[in-house]
Amino acid sequence: MAAITLDSVHKSFGRTEVIHGVSIDIQDGEFIVIVGPSGCGKSTLLRMVAGLETVTRGEVRIDGVCVNDEEPMDRDIAMVFQNYALYPHMSVFDNMAYGLKIARVPKSEIQRRVNVAAEMLQLEALLERRPRELSGGQRQRVAMGRAIVRKPKVFLFDEPLSNLDAKLRVQMRLEIRDLQKELGVTSLYVTHDQVEAMTLADRMVVMNKGIADQKGAPLEVYSDPRTAFVAGFIGSPATNFLPVEAATNPRHDASLLGVRPEHAITCTPSEGRIQGRLIYAEALGAETLLHVKLADGILFTVRQAGTDPIPSEGAECGIIWDQRHQLMFRADGIRCEE
Repeated sequence: MAAITLDSVHKSFGRTEVIHGVSIDIQDGEFIVIVGPSGCGKSTLLRMVAGLETVTRGEVRIDGVCVNDEEPMDRDIAMVFQNYALYPHMSVFDNMAYGLKIARVPKSEIQRRVNVAAEMLQLEALLERRPRELSGGQRQRVAMGRAIVRKPKVFLFDEPLSNLDAKLRVQMRLEIRDLQKELGVTSLYVTHDQVEAMTLADRMVVMNKGIADQKGAPLEVYSDPRTAFVAGFIGSPATNFLPVEAATNPRHDASLLGVRPEHAITCTPSEGRIQGRLIYAEALGAETLLHVKLADGILFTVRQAGTDPIPSEGAECGIIWDQRHQLMFRADGIRCEE
């Protein structure tokens, strides 16, 4: 097992700096998820840990040893990719065993490790099949099995579930979490899906334009976002934002007010702190999302229970919210001090 440290890591491509001094301490056996939108630098960070990208400044350390100049094969890591990267002409067994054969591991040990991993991943009956004969979920299990048999210090996951359908993604992320807990291997997981981040991570790192905007346990980040970006990115549906003049009692240092959809309710126009017209209601079963267009054109979403009455589309309505949960931000996007 291994601890990982990213110490003020920078990455530049030519004159363009894409990672701006990110520091992360990952404890032995911890599951860290790096989450953010496309282009935020999350995959670049992962590739620097893997050795697939060079570090411009700063250090990547594994077990306290700087690995900036080490080749990927010397870092004792295993990586699971988005596209599985399986050899199409090889059987499942041979795909899982290939890295061990290259490392000249004895045949008996290869057989044992593959069998153990296959049992863990429910692949025993598929060992003689080729990748084309497998479903997407089965191929991803094979890719995970190939990583497991190597017994690495570190698992790196690069958006491994992006190619799967929604139902299978739910199943696979539960399997990945259970597997990581069972193996206890330090894991770094990259995704753009904040639901994956919330459900998988011991701690999460929210990336924004090459900067780690916030680090912490998922529910801590959700309930106490330090920037407007984090508040808007973590949580589904996204946080509603209003200029402070659109609401009463604004703070003197605040320019933006955030309200999560679950903390707001609709009411009569006269009772509302703000008013608008319901333009669309999404009835999703257990919940309903009400999309209200305010007078200034801002779209405000309210989440209510699926059993609650749904106002008529086009109806005028007010909106109120629990002020204990409202979020206030300065003009630079930083959360106002309490």
